[in-house]
Amino acid sequence: MTSDVRKLPTGFGRLWTAQTVSSLGDGVSHAALPLIALTLTRDPMALAVVTAAGTLPWLLFGVLGGALVDRWDHRRTMWVADTARALLLAIPAAAAALDVLSIPLLAIVAFLLGLGGLFFDTAATAYLPGLLRRDPALLERANSRLRGAQTAMSGFAGPPAGSALLALGRAVPLLADAVSFMLSALLVRTLPAMPRPAPEVRESLLRQARAGASYVFRDRLLLGLALRPAVGNIAFLAVETVLALFAHDRLGIDAHGFGLLLTAEATGGLLGAGIASFLGRHLGTGTALTCTAAVEGLAILGLAAAPDPYAAGLALAVCGAGMGATMVLGPSLRQAIVPARLIGRVASTSRMLAMCAAPFGAFLGGWLATAYDIRTPLYAAAGLLLAMTAVTASMTGNRRVEAALRAAAPVDGEDHPAAKDQVRESAPELL
Repeated sequence: MTSDVRKLPTGFGRLWTAQTVSSLGDGVSHAALPLIALTLTRDPMALAVVTAAGTLPWLLFGVLGGALVDRWDHRRTMWVADTARALLLAIPAAAAALDVLSIPLLAIVAFLLGLGGLFFDTAATAYLPGLLRRDPALLERANSRLRGAQTAMSGFAGPPAGSALLALGRAVPLLADAVSFMLSALLVRTLPAMPRPAPEVRESLLRQARAGASYVFRDRLLLGLALRPAVGNIAFLAVETVLALFAHDRLGIDAHGFGLLLTAEATGGLLGAGIASFLGRHLGTGTALTCTAAVEGLAILGLAAAPDPYAAGLALAVCGAGMGATMVLGPSLRQAIVPARLIGRVASTSRMLAMCAAPFGAFLGGWLATAYDIRTPLYAAAGLLLAMTAVTASMTGNRRVEAALRAAAPVDGEDHPAAKDQVRESAPELL
């Protein structure tokens, strides 16, 4: 049977359920934490500290975290991280119940939740290829379902649930998120154990982290896959920084309408995640990634020129579809071609690049809007994304993708892909 008709293993269903439950809790806390902070202060800088604290772990420990995950058992890392996050949330919940909650405490909690998310997400990324035997078609299907569930739970269901639970008390959404993490941990513990990669020669953590980062930068395909979300984050954060003001001043949209505008983008994201496998099969993964980059750039151009809210919503939905497909195709390909012993470090390096790029996009959007006008950041973002189309076409084209997949294929019919780790280390020949 071919990969596109083979069923996903039973263990994937439990992993999908665990991440769906956890994403619902993430959506609850994503809406509740800023609102809880708003009950404590009206200082914009204090609110920004709470928001920024959750992203700092990726900037400070992204590559080191990946090196640790590559040393540890992936399943155990996931359930320990979720258990720790569940217990951690009990602290601000108790503080809220006792009326001693503070901005510094919320910032520390946000930072530690982000650190737990770093370990869980990296371990889940490293665990999935082993579960699916690095089958490219199954990885695309699996990531499509995971991405769709994450968007639905954290983008649609979680935020309104968080706002509603907050009305019952500041501790309630925090406890709900804690329950979601605990349920996820229990489900992850039931997952099948995966064979561990052959241990490397014992090296320092810093040396192993550097080896993972250099593996990305010296492989043109992996570097292209890492640059897509990095450049995308610069463009999308430039747009996001001014989107509310653009919607109000240019489109005459109120707060309720702005929420609907964001819902249109999330709806497009769900659609893109759902059709990613179809695009990969019929266009080839490389061509599909090039097309999604072009679609995103053209959609942002359409947003800048939108004459009314309906056209703006359509443009954001199309952009969201391109983003959703990209976020399935790129990680699936990376999981299929990277050796098992390096997957944590490679994934965390790519994620760190994307996270580091985001603040530059926010600054760029604010500066362009101040120096020129409110549409300038949108035109600049569209230009970046369209330029990325050319880069993607050269770095992640179909021929390069197919060569990498052949290099990572099992040897002599062996089932487990670890046998090809040494072959894949010859990847620089693809440069």
